[in-house]
Amino acid sequence: MGEDNKSSSGGDGVVRIWRNARLLTLAGDSGVSAIVEDGAIAVQDGRIVFAGPWQDLPLSLSGDADVIDVEDRVITPAFIDCHTHIIYGGDRAMEFEMRLDGATYEEVARAGGGIVSSIKATNALSVDGLVKAALPRVDTLLSEGTSTLEIKSGYGLSIEGELNMLRAARALEKVRPVRVLTTFLGAHATPVEYKGRNGDYITDIVLPAMEKGHAEGLIDAVDGFCEGIAFSVDEMRIVFDKAKELGLPIKLHAEQLSNLGGAKMAASYGALSADHLEYLDAESAAAMAAAGTVAVILPGAFYAISETQKPPIQALRDAGVRIAVATDCNPGTSPLTSLLLTMNMSATLFRLTVEECLAGATREAARALGILPETGTLEAGKSADFAIWNIERPAELVYRMGFNPLHARIFRGQQVSV
Repeated sequence: MGEDNKSSSGGDGVVRIWRNARLLTLAGDSGVSAIVEDGAIAVQDGRIVFAGPWQDLPLSLSGDADVIDVEDRVITPAFIDCHTHIIYGGDRAMEFEMRLDGATYEEVARAGGGIVSSIKATNALSVDGLVKAALPRVDTLLSEGTSTLEIKSGYGLSIEGELNMLRAARALEKVRPVRVLTTFLGAHATPVEYKGRNGDYITDIVLPAMEKGHAEGLIDAVDGFCEGIAFSVDEMRIVFDKAKELGLPIKLHAEQLSNLGGAKMAASYGALSADHLEYLDAESAAAMAAAGTVAVILPGAFYAISETQKPPIQALRDAGVRIAVATDCNPGTSPLTSLLLTMNMSATLFRLTVEECLAGATREAARALGILPETGTLEAGKSADFAIWNIERPAELVYRMGFNPLHARIFRGQQVSV
């Protein structure tokens, strides 16, 4: 594949200034009320060197700078989708029809559908084929101001199948202007040949694949699906112990369909995040807060599988847990490729505030991936990843449905086409 759409890092030494802007920096714990009027962002070599009021811009930066007037538009940090399964083969439209006829998520899975049904289609594709299949989904997210994607494996369920998904995720950075964080999700489901033998599958496939993927530099974090239809808390401990041995951070799909105590266990390992959390209890929320584990809320899955148990947002707030939002883009339970719609769903379905939604798709999403020092807010020293919007106020990004007001996306200091 060619690299026509790959951006440079802006390492030409030139200072570029985007001025006459209204900045939503989200620095520290600032929110939408802290918007900077008549703001400016100065960028050099792909990094932000200033973000704040135009009148405070150091004279040393403005001398020979390339100045872009954004005409009073709103600038936010670029979006970060911190939970996706965006690389896969095939689709699961038939499963969608089953659910319309009344089948539950668990019934579909136990009937041989769900995650397992994506294995054959995914393993039938080469690495290049997986990249080609993912690009339309990736491009849709980028077109809405996203510059960072977390991408999980989990549909290979064999050593090479899992590694090929991670190789495809890494390859996306070569063909699109996007930052990719890879997550090894070998403990996503048990393939048919290991039915009833989760322990053997972990020993034979998950742990060796993790070791090989780590040696190849393919893994940024390790995840698992802790649920009655997937892996138990004790089984996930085996996976996380290996991750810890390899020095890899962990995260966990937890408490989506029942409360097994997965989030509390993940927090005991210092997990970056615990995701879904519909059945989370107050004790687990407290454990997450103490560990600094971010709650990643996934309204697309809640909506697609017609869940009725909502994640305990107020309990998370009361405990002081940081909240991120993400698409959970996947072929079966969240075929969603819009963070704009995700924010609207988070507000409408779960009553998150506008501020929580916008921070959740930027600053807290970066925190959930362990990359907040690099991106997620508009601050000097960080990567120059931001979005320029044709809106009057930040709330419009959460309020509208099916409408994309993006004016321009800047990635590592360069305006990019997707």
